[in-house]
Amino acid sequence: MAPALARLRSDLPSRAAALSLVSNAGLLVLKLVVAMITGSVAILSDAIDSGEDVLASSFALLGVRLSARPADEEHPYGHGKAESLAAIGQGILISAGAGFVAFQAIRRLIEPQEEIGVGLGLGAMGVSAVVNLLVVLYVMRAARLTGSVALVSDARHLWTNVVQAGTVMAALTLVAITGQTLFDPVAALLLSAFLFWTAFRVFRLGMGETMDVRLPGGELEVIEACIRKHSAQVRGYHHLRTRKSGRQRYIDFHMVVNPRMSVGETHRICDRIEEDLRRRLPGSVVTIHVEPDDGRPVEPFHRGPMRMGGGGRQQPS
Repeated sequence: MAPALARLRSDLPSRAAALSLVSNAGLLVLKLVVAMITGSVAILSDAIDSGEDVLASSFALLGVRLSARPADEEHPYGHGKAESLAAIGQGILISAGAGFVAFQAIRRLIEPQEEIGVGLGLGAMGVSAVVNLLVVLYVMRAARLTGSVALVSDARHLWTNVVQAGTVMAALTLVAITGQTLFDPVAALLLSAFLFWTAFRVFRLGMGETMDVRLPGGELEVIEACIRKHSAQVRGYHHLRTRKSGRQRYIDFHMVVNPRMSVGETHRICDRIEEDLRRRLPGSVVTIHVEPDDGRPVEPFHRGPMRMGGGGRQQPS
């Protein structure tokens, strides 16, 4: 087996991104053929979006492959930002496609289509909905297990395909029932608005990690709980800083300890805290700066002054 194929099979994020890429490429061909046969602008808009999906999935696959590379001399913090850049690229692609779909819908509203082939269009959209639903469930599972921002963005994009397929099917059904082709461009216009909203969310997600936004509140609580477990030896902490880069979390803080503790005792406590954090927050890179307790206030950046009280409870100093 080729080394590249072996790595792909062993890397869950890469497998998920590759599956998304292959499925989108197949659906693109199907929708383009059906759009040309039926004349449906809604199906054409969905085909255009599938073309963007192919590029977006390519970005996701490239992002997860690059981010998996280990740190090196030129990139001492690793390559995790590649996933953030992939998400930003996906957001830009989605917004560009939304603009094109809106243009085509408005043009078709001004110059209505005389006839639309409904039967074939419904069949193609049904296939698209089922395939996208199966793929998005797999990609979402991979995103949850790995924390990959590129896969989270790809999953959100794939969900738009499921919504789009349902919307196009509803529009074609209305065309078949009423004979009014107006429903087709109206559906395409609604889809363009939905695509713009999705593009905004995906772009914001990528920008958040690029700007080193702190970890979510739930994960900060996990960090504090891991420190509180050792309150018998740890008197407090401050300057807690967190960020995420691809699948890695970076956590660093200053830990205040009894000044009478030996270097060896302090080191063992740090090891236990780091082990707890890596177990509960996989992919964490932890840096702890140890300080002797000199009675000064302990002030975490994200809260007010704080010390470790009796029983591990954090209390104002």
